[in-house]
Amino acid sequence: MLRQYELVERVLAYDEDADEAILNRAYVYTVQKHGAQKRASGDPYFSHPIEVAGLMTELKLDQETIVTALLHDTVEDTLATIDEVEEFFGPNVARLVDGVTKLSKIETLTENERAAENLRKFFLAMSADLRVLLVKLADRLHNMRTLHYIRSEEKRQRIARETMDIYAPLAERVGMYEYMREMQLLAFEQLEPEAYATITGRLAHIRNQEGGQVDAIALKIKQALAEAGVDVEVVGREKHPYSIWGKMTERHVTFEQITDIMAFRVLTESPDDCYRALGVLHQTWQMIPGRFKDYVSTPKANGYRSLHTSLIYENSMRVEVQVRTRQMHQTNEFGLASHWAYKQDDRPDGQVSWLRDLIEIVDASHDAEELLEHTRLAIYQDRIFAFTPKGALHQLPKGATAVDFAYAVHTDLGNSAVGAKINSRQMPLRTQLANGDVVDVIKSDSSEPQLSWLGFVVTGKARAAIRRAVRDKERQEVAAIGAKLFEDISERMPTKIGRKAIKAALKRLDMEDEEELMFAVGSAKLSDREVMEALVPGSTSALPNDIEWPRQERAISIRGLTPGMAFHLADCCHPVPGDRIVGLRQLGKKVEVHTIDCLRLADGVDSDWLDLSWGERSTGAVGRLRLELYNRPGTLAEITQIFANNRANVMNLEMIQRDENFGTFEVDLEVTDVAHLTQIVASLRASDAAAEAERI
Repeated sequence: MLRQYELVERVLAYDEDADEAILNRAYVYTVQKHGAQKRASGDPYFSHPIEVAGLMTELKLDQETIVTALLHDTVEDTLATIDEVEEFFGPNVARLVDGVTKLSKIETLTENERAAENLRKFFLAMSADLRVLLVKLADRLHNMRTLHYIRSEEKRQRIARETMDIYAPLAERVGMYEYMREMQLLAFEQLEPEAYATITGRLAHIRNQEGGQVDAIALKIKQALAEAGVDVEVVGREKHPYSIWGKMTERHVTFEQITDIMAFRVLTESPDDCYRALGVLHQTWQMIPGRFKDYVSTPKANGYRSLHTSLIYENSMRVEVQVRTRQMHQTNEFGLASHWAYKQDDRPDGQVSWLRDLIEIVDASHDAEELLEHTRLAIYQDRIFAFTPKGALHQLPKGATAVDFAYAVHTDLGNSAVGAKINSRQMPLRTQLANGDVVDVIKSDSSEPQLSWLGFVVTGKARAAIRRAVRDKERQEVAAIGAKLFEDISERMPTKIGRKAIKAALKRLDMEDEEELMFAVGSAKLSDREVMEALVPGSTSALPNDIEWPRQERAISIRGLTPGMAFHLADCCHPVPGDRIVGLRQLGKKVEVHTIDCLRLADGVDSDWLDLSWGERSTGAVGRLRLELYNRPGTLAEITQIFANNRANVMNLEMIQRDENFGTFEVDLEVTDVAHLTQIVASLRASDAAAEAERI
């Protein structure tokens, strides 16, 4: 554990203007707050935040980040508060500590609602200041280094899985490959202990058997480049054990079938030297086709730059070689943290766009499941490169389609896409893109996203935007129905309804605008009486008793039941007066009333069957219809008018499916009897708006 003066000296070594007093105060504060708390290893708990601060000094981060690292667990695990942190260390440190504290809570991923909310808060905090993420990554890395002290295997595996699923990909997205590789290795050891032991054992055996072959190949590479006048540094190593495991599982091969286990890194002085060195390597050894990647001219979104190639060395041995400058190497290993000119304008543009995409996903996601799904899609997966006709580069995950590309360029372009030209050829929107494709998205102002696109898009941004657009359209259609129903309610009011009354009603119902009100009416979330009372309080009590109330007309009586016996109309078949009915009775439950042809009756073999009929004055029940409507403007308005003309009250409306030509809806209607419902079905079938209408 770093001592107080050692930590301060580390910071002063790269930042002579750092405030020693605040660093000392933060060190003492965390020691006092954590007090006698212990870690699983038996060490004092305060050793952990001190070591995390030490990791931050290795990245040469500013004093606010160091102080945040020292304090990052105080609010979560001690009696300290954010207000107290702000009082002692300033608003910036308090904001950073708060962001890290909230991120700590995303680790309970089984609680999706809580996980999603904390992800939402964290992304917003991270978009404002990425130092929140840097501290949390160092926090997780140190926890992984001491994970073996935790006795519970289940807890170790849970933490390892979180690390593999969330923190390692996040480290990769900000270019901190050194952190990513170590997290993956430590998590791999817990999640696949047998595979870890086998691969590391095989690597050790190869290392001993070859007797320094890695160093010998590195020397040969350096000599070949020196003879060509390129001064370089060459470092060789075996591939990362988790990387080898990934290739084994992806290619379904054994360890012996992995041929490119050795990797070499060539460090040069300038980008020109990178390309010169690459030319020498390709002239000296045979290059493996399809294995060359140029991340110098087209960097990854996280700022990673390097030339990658694979060569066939002596005895048909395959080796991977990465060529980069020393400055590129520093950036590649530690990403944004490596160049701590931490101003907004100094971030790589790709990193800024990735953060913007995350914030857009947060805004578009409807619930916890969607947010978690879209986030995983945004931070995982290998990438490809595609270009606009003007040469703008966009990075996408493998398997991305023209629709994903359109949304990557701009959400509005994705929403209006109707076709695409890929490399000047007209292609379907579902076409998967390849590296280097030039994509020209064809758009139309009258077009809108299709629900079927969700079957092939792969990016979180596209999926979130499509779902949001489809939901918005459905909401508008339901609101249009609500507007028709609202007109009917207004006509039954004892006074004319003006803008002032509607505005007052919105306030009483705690709604933002008229669209929300119409949606609530159309989706039957508000009853007629509730709407009327909101428009004119007391208006319903002042109306005459014989006023027409569609939802109050229901007076159901059933013959064949013992007086006082409770019953309910089954939701599966929705019987209405006029149907032939039968009852199912089970001990301690209400009698279920079904139509005689209900398919659910077969499930009632253990129930007592009752021969029932409607009482003489039975009127009013809910019937359910399935409608297949043409997908064109005005369809829902026409259907709504049919309901109004037939004096049927809409209780619920739900879209079941939509494609380019049709929309399938289920609607619950309050009707007087089966003849009334039959009349409505006949009217619907006669309409040009409905392709099919049937009772469920």
